[in-house]
Amino acid sequence: MRYRLLSVFSVLIAVAAIVSCCTSTALAQEEGGSTGDVLAAHSHEAATSLLETVKRAVAGDTEAMQTLASQIVIPAVIAIGVFLLGYFVASFIGRVIGGQVARRVDVTFGKFLGKMIKNGLMIMLLLGVLGYFGVDVTSFAAIIAALGFAVGMALQGTLSNFAAGIMLMVFRPFKVGDYIQLGSEEGWVEEIDMFTTRINNLDNVHLIVPNGQIFGSTITNFSHNEFRRVEVAVGVEYAADVDRSRAVLEAAISEIPGAVAEPAPQVVMAELADSSVNWLVRAWCEQEDYWAVRELLTVAAKKGLDLNGIGIPFPQVQMHLPPASDATALKRAA
Repeated sequence: MRYRLLSVFSVLIAVAAIVSCCTSTALAQEEGGSTGDVLAAHSHEAATSLLETVKRAVAGDTEAMQTLASQIVIPAVIAIGVFLLGYFVASFIGRVIGGQVARRVDVTFGKFLGKMIKNGLMIMLLLGVLGYFGVDVTSFAAIIAALGFAVGMALQGTLSNFAAGIMLMVFRPFKVGDYIQLGSEEGWVEEIDMFTTRINNLDNVHLIVPNGQIFGSTITNFSHNEFRRVEVAVGVEYAADVDRSRAVLEAAISEIPGAVAEPAPQVVMAELADSSVNWLVRAWCEQEDYWAVRELLTVAAKKGLDLNGIGIPFPQVQMHLPPASDATALKRAA
């Protein structure tokens, strides 16, 4: 308990130092000094005065305690209270507005808008607190601009990810719940943040991809359209009749659970390969049924060929050896 009280007291003293510095800076600005002159002339004086007041209060000086409480501790407590209350209010407003937008417009845009509103309100709260203590916020414009330029140069990648996140919100190439492919990675979109996009792949592995990398590359969105085509390659032996093979495959895939009637399933001869005649068996289904229909399509093609005695060949190499007499002659010649 003692250490907790000391920690709270330390926080109050730190906030009190900031408040005291801001107050002295505001008073000096009223006297006509510039921001740089103010910080140079009054920072040492404010720190020394605060330290002396704290020492006298610790020593038991009642007047110093009253001064510390009225001028330092109470404003510090007010500042902390305002920040805590403002944080909860900003979080509540962002959550309510983001939730309404998510329900009526889009989940992705709702989450993004809620975070933007919360952060914007917190910045406004900070400026309001500084203004309450008499600090001229407009005088910090040049300093903020210089710091912004320096930070921007140091965080080019982070800012590019932020800009890419905004572009993803504006153009919306995908949304939460879509199944997408980004380069060699693919999976379901879980969340689109200001700087990163979170994806769960087929192995339920959580991927965090920077937005800049996403917006600058090709995005394949498998969930954009309502229906998706399933295609399975099937190899048939050369001895099988072409028309009979086509009829068997068409009959096998005619009634696949989950496949839609329009567009109708197709069987197309793809190529005459080295060891087989390759067919492409195609069917259309809704996005969420893709993997199930793909498996059923493969199983139906295999069973249909087996029932009709049509073989599926495997790659093989034929070696032609010369007769024994020719082999002996070649050996003597060598």
